Amino acid sequence: MSKPQLPALTHLQFLVLGVLRGEEQPARTVRDALAGYGIRRTGPAFYQLMARMEKDGLLDGWYEQVTVGDQAVTERRYRITADGKKRWNDARAFYDHVARVAAKLRWSDA
Repeated sequence: MSKPQLPALTHLQFLVLGVLRGEEQPARTVRDALAGYGIRRTGPAFYQLMARMEKDGLLDGWYEQVTVGDQAVTERRYRITADGKKRWNDARAFYDHVARVAAKLRWSDA
């Protein structure tokens, strides 16, 4: 088995893609999930991150009309792409490999 390559994903991209692996999500759900891990971004910074990930082919985004109470609002929704899934899986394999190797290392007392 060859060593996995160092992932090209940032930790933040890895987290976003992990949130989207299950199913499509509205932007507010993705932002809430990031906040649950202590990552807080302003609205513009969050949407800039998502736009870059969309441009890189990691996710798809679109607008959808939803009703909140008696008001119609437009919300941004996202889903992971096939390339996003592959890159997330590759990154996960890398981190799993590193964890297995690190568990086998013997650390000296020096």
